Amino acid sequence: MRRLYHAGVPAATESLHWGSHDLPPGHIAVMAIVNATPDSFYDRGRHWGTSAALDRVTQVLEEGADVVDIGGIKAAPGGEVAAAEELERVLPVVEAARERHPDAVISVDTWRAEVADVVCRAGADVINDAWGGVDADLASTVARHGAGYVCTHAGRHTPRTRPHRVWYDDVVAETTSYLVNLAERAVAAGVRRDGIMIDPAHDFGKNSRHSLLLTRHTDVLVATGWPVLMAMSRKDFIGEALDLPPDDRLEGTLAATAVAAWLGARMFRTHDVPATRRVLSTVAAIRGDQDLALGRRALA
Repeated sequence: MRRLYHAGVPAATESLHWGSHDLPPGHIAVMAIVNATPDSFYDRGRHWGTSAALDRVTQVLEEGADVVDIGGIKAAPGGEVAAAEELERVLPVVEAARERHPDAVISVDTWRAEVADVVCRAGADVINDAWGGVDADLASTVARHGAGYVCTHAGRHTPRTRPHRVWYDDVVAETTSYLVNLAERAVAAGVRRDGIMIDPAHDFGKNSRHSLLLTRHTDVLVATGWPVLMAMSRKDFIGEALDLPPDDRLEGTLAATAVAAWLGARMFRTHDVPATRRVLSTVAAIRGDQDLALGRRALA
């Protein structure tokens, strides 16, 4: 049976605390993607190597990113990357970024507790678990360091596997229930409640229609009370909506960003910081969460 959802404009009421920063309810934040990999689906190794990745960190912070998210393994299937190799890729970037930008909010995209432990000791503020709790020790590791935590719904899939003929009775209900459970389990493991976000993980364990439906019903996720992160940048569901490759998916990504922001999502993970920042500022102004940057039309 098809379930109908009411699309409202919910108002967030609590701050998110990551690192030395409080992200207040009225501020829609930008998480910039820093791929410390040689084979990411979009930038294809453009920021491979510590120096290039560090330059990327500096660039996105100057462009207005609130958070930098450093990842050492592409999500898609490929050659095995052991934990030691993952650390060789991300740890020097975290260490250098913390030294160069002592006040920046640094996130690391990993599903492994052993990687999280090392990068948090090196200065990471947040662990972005893109594969939905497959490592049972990850939440307690995050808690031990007092770090923030992103809980995701990846359809209970094994990391780095592509979904095949995925089916849900109700993908919105399943995703929402799973995320709430994962967030509450993280709190029970000792993770700070004000450091947790939930992410429906578009395309992870889902087909493109599932991802479109989750975007359409962002308000259902927001209504859980947990702040919502959307990681939609240039993903396949955008490409299949438009029949376009990753290089040509910016406009589609920004359209999805505006919809999800209007429906209450609090943070957006993106490859394109300036464009995303402008879209979010416009949405915030329309919602009344942000004043004009300059007000002079018809005033003189």
